[in-house]
Amino acid sequence: MDVIKDYQEITVKVISFPHQRGTVLYACLPCEIETITGHRTSGAEDKHRLASILWEHLVGMEASACTDCRFSNRADLPIQVVHNPLGRPQLLLAECEGPAISFSEGGGKIWAALCGDGSEIGIDVAVTDEFHGEYPFHRVFHPQELQHALRLADGDLEKASALLWSVKEAAVKALGCAFHLVDPQQIYIYPSPAEKDGWDTFIVCLSGKALVRFPLMTGRCILVRSLALRKMWISIALLNWQHQCGNE
Repeated sequence: MDVIKDYQEITVKVISFPHQRGTVLYACLPCEIETITGHRTSGAEDKHRLASILWEHLVGMEASACTDCRFSNRADLPIQVVHNPLGRPQLLLAECEGPAISFSEGGGKIWAALCGDGSEIGIDVAVTDEFHGEYPFHRVFHPQELQHALRLADGDLEKASALLWSVKEAAVKALGCAFHLVDPQQIYIYPSPAEKDGWDTFIVCLSGKALVRFPLMTGRCILVRSLALRKMWISIALLNWQHQCGNE
């Protein structure tokens, strides 16, 4: 396998969630990286590289903490990234299911997030330039959530829309269906009183036909944390099937 230039410059970051015990990591790399042999990587190769980087960091962190070593005996297993019919990625360690992983592309980079416990995860990056002109804001976002996002975005409609879209996209990725089975207006975003650390926190719930398709989401919510990065937002969602709404 080719060695990728600037591999050492890829930074893996940890993000914390309220009441979350497992490790949540994320990282990014430029699309189509050039290798030392002059080959330009494909999207699949980039995802595999990110998955490998996050996996190696997770194993190292779990081993050093000595709190959850359930992956330590699989550290040297070959990994692969596969997708189900709806496009949901899955990390395989040899033939065994690995931790939850998710990908997004935005701002000229491919992003990935990985969760070290049993929670499902979703990541999305939305660029503000995608939401100008005649974008159908009121057919995608509810008035209350748009008003809250505008406050966070200093009144910038494009920035507020990018925030809300990234939150909803990350949530449905954690759910495992993206927007194939859920309409954006069947998703409600509520602010969370969680302490801020540079990230904004949201509680996401389903309604209407989405709850009919996913009845297990009744009384449950998806936690999403979002970070503004220049002209885009990155959102990471966690879905813990043991978590009930109102436990914040």
